[in-house]
Amino acid sequence: MKMTNQILIVDDVMDNIQVAMNILKEDNYDFSFARDGEEALSLIKTEAFDLILLDIMMPGIDGFEVCRQIKQNQQAKSTPIIFLTAKTDVDSIAEAFDIGAVDYVTKPFHPNELLARVKTHLSLSNATKLLQQHNIEMKVKVDLEHQRINQEIEDSQIEVIRMLTTVMESFSDETAGHIRRVASYSKLLAQHYGMSEKDAKVIYEASPMHDIGKIAIDCKILHKAGKLDDVEYKLMTEHTTFGHRILQNSERQIMKAADVIAYQHHEKWNGTGYPQSLKGENIHIFGRIVALADVFDALSQRRSYKQAWPIEKVMQCISEQSEQHFDPKLVEILIDHQDEFIRIMNSIK
Repeated sequence: MKMTNQILIVDDVMDNIQVAMNILKEDNYDFSFARDGEEALSLIKTEAFDLILLDIMMPGIDGFEVCRQIKQNQQAKSTPIIFLTAKTDVDSIAEAFDIGAVDYVTKPFHPNELLARVKTHLSLSNATKLLQQHNIEMKVKVDLEHQRINQEIEDSQIEVIRMLTTVMESFSDETAGHIRRVASYSKLLAQHYGMSEKDAKVIYEASPMHDIGKIAIDCKILHKAGKLDDVEYKLMTEHTTFGHRILQNSERQIMKAADVIAYQHHEKWNGTGYPQSLKGENIHIFGRIVALADVFDALSQRRSYKQAWPIEKVMQCISEQSEQHFDPKLVEILIDHQDEFIRIMNSIK
């Protein structure tokens, strides 16, 4: 259905308003009118118009000033303004265009000229609005498509991680329970640390890859019941580098986070960790978080080489390693919120 254009006519002479309306009524426009600048500006604040026909010489606020104020109004500034004027000097015409008018029509009106000017500028204005609306709709469609693609990419990364996690479970003594607990501990630490929900979700999805490099370690070492000798321990430490080699070439957010975690989760706050001997905040926050989550789970769960420690002993050990192995702020979070971590420990087997 075609919308009727709304036209505001501003002139201090009622006869001029009536003449303009009589000329334009053939095209079935809707009209409003104002007898001075103040009345016009008041109408513009409450109503939307498709075109304004504006007299220049009026008592009080003249047409030039009305035009300037309209152009400062966020809602009305794009409304085309045609000046109706008996002034035909070059300076007046130049000023009219300088302050934002799209055209001018001299008095007395020639019917065909007024009709043509109004129709032309309404057509231009309507086309501009349609184009703007089209651009908005296209932007929405493009944004939605980007969101869909990004979600598919994220889902694909998560799917790959879950498949690799299954492979990893068959190579090492890590269980699905360990991997899911570390992910949940890591997310909780990230949230209490003050990270965004987006980053907390990234670390949750990426942390299961922390030991992916173990697929390159000899199964005899991975499954050895007793303590590793020096040579075996050195080979075991290589899993961080192997994990980095597997993941380092991805440009996807979750995979890049997984690379950081796999490479840095055995670094220590005091710089004595491996493989890079990073220290303090030179260790990425993802690496620091997973380091604590991994050790907390390892100590509190039974392994082939040890029994589960009582939670009091776990907390004491971790507290003693604050500023040595672990980021002290993260240790403080773990201790202050230990009930939440224990709930996760008890709920994921």
